[in-house]
Amino acid sequence: MAILPTHRPRRNRKSEVIRNMVQETNLTTNDFIYPLFLIEGQNQTIEVSSMPGIYRFTADRLIDEIGQAVALGIKAFAPFPSINDALKDRLAKESANPEGLYLKTVADIKRQFPDVVIMTDVAMDPYSSDGHDGVVDAESGEILNDASLEVLGQMALAQARAGADIIGPSDMMDGRVAWIRDVLDRNAFSHVSIMSYTAKYASAFYGPFRDALDSAPKKGDKKSYQMNPANKREALRELALDEQEGADMVMVKPALSYLDVIHAVKEHTHLPVTAYNVSGEYAMIKAAAQNGWVDGEKTMMEVLLSIKRAGADAILTYFAKEAAEVLRRG
Repeated sequence: MAILPTHRPRRNRKSEVIRNMVQETNLTTNDFIYPLFLIEGQNQTIEVSSMPGIYRFTADRLIDEIGQAVALGIKAFAPFPSINDALKDRLAKESANPEGLYLKTVADIKRQFPDVVIMTDVAMDPYSSDGHDGVVDAESGEILNDASLEVLGQMALAQARAGADIIGPSDMMDGRVAWIRDVLDRNAFSHVSIMSYTAKYASAFYGPFRDALDSAPKKGDKKSYQMNPANKREALRELALDEQEGADMVMVKPALSYLDVIHAVKEHTHLPVTAYNVSGEYAMIKAAAQNGWVDGEKTMMEVLLSIKRAGADAILTYFAKEAAEVLRRG
């Protein structure tokens, strides 16, 4: 007679009530940070061709979009600007202009929605005539780390003055967290948080984002400052430095192909861990769904759940609004 199993894990899967009761990971709208694309002009909403369902908004329309998202329970937003080429220069001076598109919009969002959290982006590429995250040496083409820190510090300070709740340095320059923390603290913004892009990889998944904001480098690539996708231990070195320098939260970007890195970072820190479910990851799911190859809604929720299961406490995702609607339906 065959010996039947004593241990039967299926007993914990036999009904929906039991499955829900023992579920280890749960998604809520509290987990989402909604990235938004900001453009010049008025009363315009322009779809990003490589990101179906995602739009570039003028400031007035972006305020409307935030209102709709707030009604769905989303409470955190990360706007990214598309800056007119005429305003770009090698030192990204427009990034600290309080009358510029980005800073005026951040201030307006905080006036109209004082209870939402606004995370701003600190990197030179939206404002740089070179399209890089740091200052480019005119002769050698080298990205100058220490010269970039001064620009990034002034950018972060301007964003804090505009009302940013969280500063997000995405540039990957060495020492930028300590530099920005010092600038903020010396100017009475010790209450403003820093969410460091701790492990930001030189990834092919950023393509649609660069299309949306026209922010690709004019020459070369970003491999001298963004991380090699082959490396995981290096992420833990970056984590240790960010902790020492005063980061309040740490991020892994991208998310879906770096779940092992998210897990490793989570295992090595007591800081909140975030992950960026980037534009290329979004675009792949949308394209497959449009072709009928996958169920888009179920795939979206499975991907977001996997990112949280890996260890992310919060997720920057273009799916935020759509996922919030699914969660509202239960």
